[in-house]
Amino acid sequence: MLQKHVCSNGLRIVLEDIPAVRSVTIGIWIKTGSRNEGKSNNGISHFLEHMFFKGTKTRSAKDIAEAFDAIGGQVNAFTSKEYTCYYAKVLDTHKNFALEVLSDMFFNSTFDEAEMEREKKVVLEEIKMSEDTPDDIVHDLLSQASYGQHPLGFPILGTESTLASFQPEDLRGYIDKNYSPGNIVISVAGNVDASFFNNIDELFGSYKTNQTADEFEKPDFVADHIERQKETEQAHLCIGYNGFSIEDDDIYSLIVMNNVFGGSMSSRLFQEIREQRGLAYSVFSYHSSFLDNGLLTIYAGTGKEHLPLLRETVTDTINDLIAHGLTEKELRNSKEQLKGNLMLSLESTSSRMSRNGKNELLLHKHRTLDEMISEIDGVSQQSTNDVIHKIFKEKYSSALISSK
Repeated sequence: MLQKHVCSNGLRIVLEDIPAVRSVTIGIWIKTGSRNEGKSNNGISHFLEHMFFKGTKTRSAKDIAEAFDAIGGQVNAFTSKEYTCYYAKVLDTHKNFALEVLSDMFFNSTFDEAEMEREKKVVLEEIKMSEDTPDDIVHDLLSQASYGQHPLGFPILGTESTLASFQPEDLRGYIDKNYSPGNIVISVAGNVDASFFNNIDELFGSYKTNQTADEFEKPDFVADHIERQKETEQAHLCIGYNGFSIEDDDIYSLIVMNNVFGGSMSSRLFQEIREQRGLAYSVFSYHSSFLDNGLLTIYAGTGKEHLPLLRETVTDTINDLIAHGLTEKELRNSKEQLKGNLMLSLESTSSRMSRNGKNELLLHKHRTLDEMISEIDGVSQQSTNDVIHKIFKEKYSSALISSK
């Protein structure tokens, strides 16, 4: 059962007790990511994520790593466009220790200048690695083509120049502005009871910050087209359509539709482009939902000589979808597949922690499994047809990475 507690400072805790398991996953979720940045500090959310692992007042970076290795636990973090998460998964007997180390990293990181300079080199290599992976970086280019100079168009990793500029006071100022208690959810899932609320409250329930984060500005969908020349064996193409926000009433219809369009091995894009024509090894579509908008992305990689045929096939597949919609069989199979994926995805404490944390952070509400299944079952051919016409009748953005 999912339980919730709000600390006196406004920080929220969600806890799901799963007595049948022997692990506990603890996640600290902060409602800040690359969307909260500007041109001058792009990448600071991600760099800060790295620096939380680089030493506190009482623990070195090695001490932090050894602390979790010594108990057979896992600790990691990730940054997205709208949130950052620091998490640890440990045996239930070590949950208090894991919480204490996470809190030490959260409150007592020193941001030592020597450590910062070393970590800048690490993140720079991460940026270079991304640049060397065209099927990865093309998605960043699509964000830029879709949102232009809005922060949603910025890369999460930042740039070499912004990375070089970061100083300890920049990190502390960013924390003070964005890591406020009202922006934070601590999500816990596993073999843990409600008494654990007290442990969290004792460590996190009283701190305050001095500033308030800026309100998000809704982006315009600019529908630009970006091409980059790079020595690659394949041409990497992304096409983007303006999508739906995380709270849109049609989000389940969109998920069901996209699963048929390009979200699975039996999807139309996969079957037509890979299985029937052999144009691509990797081809798929996915939808990214943000707080106030979304983006439907189509990706495929093919030989440069096949690029015109690939574009034509994608266009034909979209036009057929607009003209005829989903078949009854496609609708039924998609809904059953999504329900199966949903239930299977909730079989680990990590996935439960993530689902609960993100729902509380972004939506302030939680749907039960039965409620989500009911939403999927309620999707109809008419609702998916409505979604198809809303999305694919609009202008689109594109990004292409190809050799000369």
